[in-house]
Amino acid sequence: MPEEGVQLTPKSELLTAQEIITLARLFVKEGVEKIRLTGGEPLIRPDVVDIVGQLDKLEGLKTIAVTTNGINLTRLLPRLKEAGLNAINISLDTLVPAKFEFIVRRKGFHKVMEGIHKATELGYRPVKVNCVVMRGFNEDEVLDFVDFTKDLPLDVRFIEYMPFDGNKWNFKKMVSYKEMLDTIKQRWPELEKLPSETSSTAKSYKVPHFQGQISFITSMSEHFCGSCNRLRITADGNLKVCLFGNSEVSLRDHLRSGASEEELIQIIGAAVGRKKKQHAGMFNISRMKNRPMVLIGG
Repeated sequence: MPEEGVQLTPKSELLTAQEIITLARLFVKEGVEKIRLTGGEPLIRPDVVDIVGQLDKLEGLKTIAVTTNGINLTRLLPRLKEAGLNAINISLDTLVPAKFEFIVRRKGFHKVMEGIHKATELGYRPVKVNCVVMRGFNEDEVLDFVDFTKDLPLDVRFIEYMPFDGNKWNFKKMVSYKEMLDTIKQRWPELEKLPSETSSTAKSYKVPHFQGQISFITSMSEHFCGSCNRLRITADGNLKVCLFGNSEVSLRDHLRSGASEEELIQIIGAAVGRKKKQHAGMFNISRMKNRPMVLIGG
């Protein structure tokens, strides 16, 4: 969360549940097999369980996932699972309660930990934990996060610090995945590389005999643009074909103006066709105007 906070989007500008399902149905019809609800924070929507339930009815959709800060997870997860949620990512940048409070500007560390344990109890395998690593802040916790996977079926995903509006990105704060990997191998030289799918954004590893695993999201030091098949729709209905691009197309406005399904498919296809071969590079991205990550969704 940026220090100055973010301006809340008026409710009238957010996609309604029905608009979300309409767009989801369209994308699934065109071959999308996985949908992730992100944020801001998706679990503060009072209709989130209903949205998951409606997504679960879409024929052809194989995975419904959520990325959450985890604070409301323990309370909502049983209902979300019953509705059809089958994958979870929890954002957690520190295992130190005081640091957690500094990052998110509120208490709640123990609620997040309860949510992680609840997810494992309910059979989610793996429970993904997203950790953005920043030099001078939490790079000293990398080994603790790896150790966190010893007795729990987690996939701790170390994410290279990326430039977005409001996060005061600085190259010196970025810890590359190779630096993290070297640190981890000094402690666990037996660390094993795991196979990954072609479209995966993660490089995955496992300490033998640990229940869980670790992964690296190397967006800055080794981009994976060529194999990226992700599209994002923001909470206010804008299509982003690249996380780091500042080009957006309002599907919400087209929907509300009565665009037909065929017209929407053409608009989406044109946007995807403009997607660049790779992002502009970390230094150029840091100078570009883009939304804060909290307004895009992880």
